[in-house]
Amino acid sequence: MTGVRHLYVPLPFCAHRCGYCDFVTAVGRLDQHEAYVDALLAELELDGGVLAPRIETIFLGGGTPTFTQPRALERLLAALPDAREVTVEANPETVTPTLARLLSRNRVNRVSIGAQSFQSRLLAVLERRAQPDDVRRAVRTLRDAGFDNISLDLVYGIPGQSVADLEEDLAEAIALAPEHLSCYELEAKPGTRFTHAHGPELERQAESMESYFGWVVAALTGTGYRWYETANFCLAERARDLRAQHNLGYWLGRDYLGLGIGAVSTIDGLRRRNAPRLGPYLDALANGRRPAREIEQLDCETLRRERVMLGLRLDQPLPLSGLEAAVDRDALARLERLGLAARSGANGRETLTLTERGRFLGGGVTAELLA
Repeated sequence: MTGVRHLYVPLPFCAHRCGYCDFVTAVGRLDQHEAYVDALLAELELDGGVLAPRIETIFLGGGTPTFTQPRALERLLAALPDAREVTVEANPETVTPTLARLLSRNRVNRVSIGAQSFQSRLLAVLERRAQPDDVRRAVRTLRDAGFDNISLDLVYGIPGQSVADLEEDLAEAIALAPEHLSCYELEAKPGTRFTHAHGPELERQAESMESYFGWVVAALTGTGYRWYETANFCLAERARDLRAQHNLGYWLGRDYLGLGIGAVSTIDGLRRRNAPRLGPYLDALANGRRPAREIEQLDCETLRRERVMLGLRLDQPLPLSGLEAAVDRDALARLERLGLAARSGANGRETLTLTERGRFLGGGVTAELLA
């Protein structure tokens, strides 16, 4: 092994838990932020030996990383290794000039803002605290602090959302000229209070997802964004590759190290997931032990299938060398005849891509391809 080049660190603390969220979060807990950073650094000390001498990406996800107490957040950022891309997720209402300076002086060079929508009534449905002006203010604040790589998250399929609402959200986002946009279908997991409150409307919205997706792709590609991954778009600049390099590592099947509660690592065919409970995590690391983990050995078949499934989300050709056993050749020939997939190359250099039509059908096409 030459060393893992991607590091993921979840900071689970939030001011409020949104109804549709099923991530590992902890509301408030201000008195535990410092202890959690202590535990993260202890876990890094125990497991950081798998990292390459120079890593490529660090991603601080949530929770809401920028809700973390500033002293604790700065201590964590200062202790992490150098990386070419360092991303921090932020809720708009947490972005202040002071926070922007903290991030900048600690080598953060990419910020992902959870905008979700620019409609106040839809933000209320999502139980988001930020308002549209908070998103605009956050982008201006980060620009003033020198950030030139900003991503915005949008959600579509929100209960009560119309095509006109989505068009307005896209126009508002484009007007802010972020380098990157992530546009996701709303996924309300079974059992969340959100599904209990909005079940019938969520079913109605599900019928419109395909048309919403079409509007998203048309609006963004029509204004100069590259549709490089199923739900992700970036400005096409000659001097910079503005794709999310950390997530690109996942889609390309690279190993990664995760630290923190609920964090997943995939290293040398072994996938492990830290237990999601904060108290036991803090206790284990405070006493020099690794946290409780689920361990899964990934066999060759699973790795090949995941490589195909994730690789076909991208707009770049997927090399098929070593993946042949995962692809149903009869299904592939059928999909080629239907204009949904295309092969090129020969003699061990064969590649596979989905056509534009195939990409709109996405998961269904990939599921048919997998042997």
